[in-house]
Amino acid sequence: MPELLLELFSEEIPARMQAKAADDLRRMVTDKLVAEGLVYEGAKAFATPRRLTLTVHGIPARQPDLKEERRGPRVGGAEPAIQGFLKATGLSSISEAKIQTDPKKGDFYIALIEKPGRPAIDVIAEMLPVIIRTFPWPKSMRWGARSAKSGSLSWVRPLHAITATFGLETEDPDIVKFSVDGIEAGQTTYGHRFMAPAAISVRRFEDYEAKLKAAKVILDPQARKDIILADAKELAFAQGLELVEDQVLLDEVSGLVEWPVVMMGSFEKEYLAIPDEVIRATIRNNQKCFVVKDPKTGKLTNKFVLTANLEASDGGKTIVAGNERVIRPRLSDAKFFYETDLKTKLEARLPKFEQIVFHEKLGTQAERIERIESLAEAIAPLVGADVEKTKRAARLAKADLLTEVVGEFPELQGLMGKYYALAQGEDASVAAASEEHWKPQGPTDRVPTDPVSVAVALADKIDTLVGFWAIDEKPTGSRDPYALRRAALGVIRLILENGLRVNLSRTLSMAFFPHGSALENGAWAGRDYVNYLVEKHLTHEQRANENIESLWEHGWAPDAIRAEGNDIAEQLLAFFADRLKVQLRDQGARHDLVDAVFSLGGQDDLLLVVRRVDALGKFLDTDDGKNLLAGTKRASNILSIEEKKDKRTFDGAPDAALYKLDEEHALAKAIKLARIGASYGIKAEDFENAMGHLATLRPAVDAFFDKVKVNDDDPQVRENRLKLLNEIRAATRAVADFSKIEG
Repeated sequence: MPELLLELFSEEIPARMQAKAADDLRRMVTDKLVAEGLVYEGAKAFATPRRLTLTVHGIPARQPDLKEERRGPRVGGAEPAIQGFLKATGLSSISEAKIQTDPKKGDFYIALIEKPGRPAIDVIAEMLPVIIRTFPWPKSMRWGARSAKSGSLSWVRPLHAITATFGLETEDPDIVKFSVDGIEAGQTTYGHRFMAPAAISVRRFEDYEAKLKAAKVILDPQARKDIILADAKELAFAQGLELVEDQVLLDEVSGLVEWPVVMMGSFEKEYLAIPDEVIRATIRNNQKCFVVKDPKTGKLTNKFVLTANLEASDGGKTIVAGNERVIRPRLSDAKFFYETDLKTKLEARLPKFEQIVFHEKLGTQAERIERIESLAEAIAPLVGADVEKTKRAARLAKADLLTEVVGEFPELQGLMGKYYALAQGEDASVAAASEEHWKPQGPTDRVPTDPVSVAVALADKIDTLVGFWAIDEKPTGSRDPYALRRAALGVIRLILENGLRVNLSRTLSMAFFPHGSALENGAWAGRDYVNYLVEKHLTHEQRANENIESLWEHGWAPDAIRAEGNDIAEQLLAFFADRLKVQLRDQGARHDLVDAVFSLGGQDDLLLVVRRVDALGKFLDTDDGKNLLAGTKRASNILSIEEKKDKRTFDGAPDAALYKLDEEHALAKAIKLARIGASYGIKAEDFENAMGHLATLRPAVDAFFDKVKVNDDDPQVRENRLKLLNEIRAATRAVADFSKIEG
């Protein structure tokens, strides 16, 4: 079957845009082919700095013929309706239409429209210009003089040539004839800009790829990455060194070259006095080069690996020298920044935060640091951290944001704080917290384990969450400008992976106290927020009869603030529950089990929640668990129906004197024993043991439903049996709300 080859040849496409652009081209073309009835076998897209390429194979030579029946007006209908029907269907007279009988509505005209398929090459020629003109570049430009009639093409960089061929593998393909802003599609492309700039005539993908390689262009981005990585490792190994791998940099560098040539340069050893991370950031950010280390010491050496885009006649000496000439002053600047930073103590930088606004509604960075310090001090005993070290760590953790090195390389925030703290003689835990309180920043990021770091990290993230909840800046849909979902997941991971027992509701409420204190002193958001609290907590009549200012002066507003803090804690706990569901689902747990545990209320000890969910999952995998779930759901369903019918609940203990059958006595006894055993298991936090006791209910529940008629004719007996069913529901709710469990 025929194959399509498409290449869009332009000036350099930014490396960061190439992968998505290739994927967009493949998606847009193949979606349109399928929409036109041209179902293909396979497609693959490629990108180099100067071209986007797509090959689609297994395309039919022409569209399938289409037959369509179109229903028209009623027989004997109005003449304008009939004429409109003839015009729309292309029939010359109504006699060419068929008549179809509808049993309910009578006879209607039916037109049988046959639409022969077009040659695929014509369809492709029609759709490609539209795709090129509407291509979704993040940024684009216009260039050259275009007539008003044709318009000006908007493309990421000036587009120079279009290659488009279509045909069978056994024959010479045809050119897909179309043009875009005066650029005619053909079968001519170009090789490497410097080493093989001449025009190349191509036919189909196989010879296109081969001819490009001969013209010093590696088409496949992955092949370019493999070459760069392999050659860089070999070059480092040859000198007894080891490449520091960097996947993000590798992806970027592979998008800067069409013919990768790996070389090694060096710099003066005096710059090795700078922390390794600063050297790496300097060389990586400014010159897109890799660094190498001594495998014996693990420290960086004064070498770097660069990737050129050509084979130089002098073996690359000039290219290496040029890179060294650029890197040397950059490292000199970095060394100056680092040495300058060391001259100022971290604590001496803190007053400057008083002039830096964290958020217009949340105060300055200095106020935020005070809140984090206060909260970290309260959290420290909960996580086994030294209180004084934790306070010190929280106070210094953000100080490196005002250093020269972090100003130049923001990605080194925290890390530089650790280096500067150690240099000024701070405790190792205090220094480590400067780096680790930012963590974890993603699902694969490391979670701190040092108690001081854990306390400061929790305080930092919880203060962020509480603060933005307080000003009603919550995530909505996919929008989360302050990364609050990530902060919540960070709190969850800190708690779970460190096995911490934290009363989250109390901690969240406590985190609001500094905000409330600032409100009380009029130093945070002023009286506007106070008025909001008053309006929220007072009825219209109370607001009309009381002076808000006097309420504030007489101490009512602090009570409202306290209530607001509790309300925010409740909202955030629900938010954490949703984030925990995501976390557990990613780990293979069932989200409905999380709902079943959280719906009990008061479940703010995340570690216990996870243990309970895990035990519940294991229990429901057993036959006893499955059968008990079925019985409990049956009881709940019956209760729900009868409660709705009677408009009441069936709470309270059943009357043993009203039991008529042995099965009722047996179930009541089983429930009593199971509840006692389960309660001991819950208190001991042995949830598997608790569920084991609940499993003993299974035979009694099965026998009850087999022998007992719940809706007895005697109203008193019926009510008593419904109360007994409610006892089943209450017994299982000791561990989870079984009604929330699917299945």
